[in-house]
Amino acid sequence: MTQPDRPLRADAARNRARVLEVAYDTFAAEGLAVPIDEIAKRAGVGAGTVYRHFPTKDDLFQAVVANRIGQIVDQGRALLDGEDPGDALFAFLRALVLQWGAADRGLADALSRSGVDVTDDGVEQAFLGMLGDLLSAAQKAGNARANLGVRDVKALLVGLQAMQAYHEEAAGRLTEVVLDGLRTP
Repeated sequence: MTQPDRPLRADAARNRARVLEVAYDTFAAEGLAVPIDEIAKRAGVGAGTVYRHFPTKDDLFQAVVANRIGQIVDQGRALLDGEDPGDALFAFLRALVLQWGAADRGLADALSRSGVDVTDDGVEQAFLGMLGDLLSAAQKAGNARANLGVRDVKALLVGLQAMQAYHEEAAGRLTEVVLDGLRTP
């Protein structure tokens, strides 16, 4: 029989929060290749502290990504609840590629499933649900092509994020070209 989870001591909770913060910043800036020992060093804790909270790098990355994608889902829902839900899809995709994704390589890696599978925690389902709601609102308003599905839009998003990393100077212009292709002819 397993023992119930006990609340973390205050110092352990602070260490966990610090590790997540440093891991997010590190993955955002450098991608997923950074070793856990380096994250521990940057967080000012021992590697054992990181491994106690996150037994594998996948566990650490999943915790970081789940938190970040949760924030992005909330931002997408806020756009959907805003003044023009028909244009919310385009505002969301633009922000995800040119703002959030441009500064966050780990997020781009997670959305494209490069390196670590984050689907176990329902993170992808929450993201796809919100993206599907944005697409549906745009389609109902006559702003987005009716023959597109949520997986099509996600594939375009992943491609745009890859393009952003490949040719940053043209990212804004090329994102608009793709968004124009999503619009109702």
